[in-house]
Amino acid sequence: MNQATLHKLISSKFEEKNPKALFELRLATNLSLIQQLFFSVYPEEKHGKDFSRLLDLLPKLFALRPPELVNQDLRRLEMGNWYQSEKMVGMQLYVEHFNKDLNGLKKKLPYLKELGVNFLHLMPITTRPKGENDGGYAVNDYLQVDKKYGTKKDLLDLTQELRKQDMFLMLDFVVNHTSNEFTWAKKAAKGDKKYQGYYYTFENETIPKEFEKSLPEVFPETSPGNFTYIPEMDHWVMTVFNNYQWDLNYTNPEVFMEMLTHLVKLSNMGVDLVRFDALAFLWKKMGTISQNLPEAHNLIALFRMCLQVIAPGTIFLAEAIVAPTQIIKYFGEDQKKGNECEVAYNASLMALLWNSVATKKTVLLYKSLTSVPTKPKDCTWINYIRCHDDIGLGYENKFIEEIGWNPQQHRKFLLDYYCQRLDWSDAVGLMFMYNPKTGDGRITGSAASLLGLEKGLNEKDNTTINGAIAKIIMFHGVILAYGGIPMIYAGDEVGTLNDYSFLEETAKKEDSRWVNRPKQDWNIIAKLNGKKLPQSKIFKTLQKLIAIRKENPVFADSNNLTLHNTGNDHILVFERTGNSIEGVLVICNFDENPQVIEASWILKLGYFTKGEPKDLVSNKKISIKSGLLEIMPYQILWLKKS
Repeated sequence: MNQATLHKLISSKFEEKNPKALFELRLATNLSLIQQLFFSVYPEEKHGKDFSRLLDLLPKLFALRPPELVNQDLRRLEMGNWYQSEKMVGMQLYVEHFNKDLNGLKKKLPYLKELGVNFLHLMPITTRPKGENDGGYAVNDYLQVDKKYGTKKDLLDLTQELRKQDMFLMLDFVVNHTSNEFTWAKKAAKGDKKYQGYYYTFENETIPKEFEKSLPEVFPETSPGNFTYIPEMDHWVMTVFNNYQWDLNYTNPEVFMEMLTHLVKLSNMGVDLVRFDALAFLWKKMGTISQNLPEAHNLIALFRMCLQVIAPGTIFLAEAIVAPTQIIKYFGEDQKKGNECEVAYNASLMALLWNSVATKKTVLLYKSLTSVPTKPKDCTWINYIRCHDDIGLGYENKFIEEIGWNPQQHRKFLLDYYCQRLDWSDAVGLMFMYNPKTGDGRITGSAASLLGLEKGLNEKDNTTINGAIAKIIMFHGVILAYGGIPMIYAGDEVGTLNDYSFLEETAKKEDSRWVNRPKQDWNIIAKLNGKKLPQSKIFKTLQKLIAIRKENPVFADSNNLTLHNTGNDHILVFERTGNSIEGVLVICNFDENPQVIEASWILKLGYFTKGEPKDLVSNKKISIKSGLLEIMPYQILWLKKS
């Protein structure tokens, strides 16, 4: 059973909301599962005392929870799955790229509310090495704000203001690794055996070489291999991502309890969603790729069950960009079903949208989406068209083969299409981490540049510009209507183009992902009332669609999404259903030419029962001629059943 549902039931039975008593009840409710999960990764015969220490730790951590947040926890338990609401609309941003620092961000909250955004994901704001730091994902301290963003007080002031504005905050918890400047790493480097045990450290290369036989390379161009020799320590340390990011050794229960303490303290700053970064890598096992292992899932569930006892109003996002059949597992399976992460990235939908616009076909999208098992009813997706990272091509080879394409050649085509290797393509993107050994690579670029706006503006080609605007709106229209939380990357709401300034910075020039991390252009935003500007058309349309989403409870995520196949390979259709008289039918054309679909099945669904339905996007009635419905190039329709 989903433990959060049980906690809600328990809380509802007590008229007097005594926080400490309810904490003890939540602990009693979760105890057997916590024990089972703990001993699944830390065998009881060796770690019985460690489990007792964990039980002593939990009430101490609960005592640190600020009263205001304790009361918020209880309210959220009563509300139920608040994160599945149709009113949730998110934005991801770098604070320094958005408006300088945390106080600058606070000043721009009215702009976000004007757009309709009420959920913010701030990229890492904690202290990090001065040089290369993987965009802040090399962590020097989990709780200290880097001075370029302000102070911890500035963060607490921001989270307090967000609560007043009924807005939500997500911050990263880099759970797999720390930087080599982290306190533990510094002590380990100086020979402290205790802290050497917090990482995967080895006196010689024998074990690292065995690990390397099965470990893939995350960054083959800039950080080949998975181990780094540290002369000061005269040891090898596991560094799966970059040589300055040391992987934590979770086979040591001390590491789990230390990290749980950091997690609780981070939540106590007013964080509503915790993004578990690189959680697929948490457990390392020789002879495997050390990703998505059962022990990693048990660790994540253990983190969640403990935090749910202490701070049930804070939830987890799984940052796992893996195959669809693997992503669904991060919601939890079997006994852990619904008890691992409440939210996960819908990376499959994201990658498939980019595939569909390049091929002008939706056949791979349908094959892939229909193969994903239904998620637990208490969990939801974050739907996005791109993020701060690259766009990977993690499609299932068997599906590519089933539609008659060669997987390797198809991926090469996508890289060529988006990375300026085809003259006829409108996309302006860059390659990321191309591996000549395998031919694999990834794509970087802002949404607007990848969808043709940069090329159209440079060439002053109105046809290309208008096509790009339509594609940008269509992509966002899909994520706003699909089941889950839509997440817009800051700047995409105004069609921001690639930022090539990273090429001039030593610490960034080797990482092409910085091209799709542009600064917010407040000069353009000040001109949004100019109706003819492409940026204005994009912003005003997205603003309207967000408002429509919030007005229609059918967009709340209750596993109420149905895919419909029209027989036209250029078209995507899905339906969000409510009761028997509610529904929104979403229809998208991924082709540059008008397409028609046979409409009898739409009639059977009841969308023309009371006359011609309204398209919520254009606010116009939609008619059928000769039994056919015509959809214009890159058009998206939201047909409302009435």
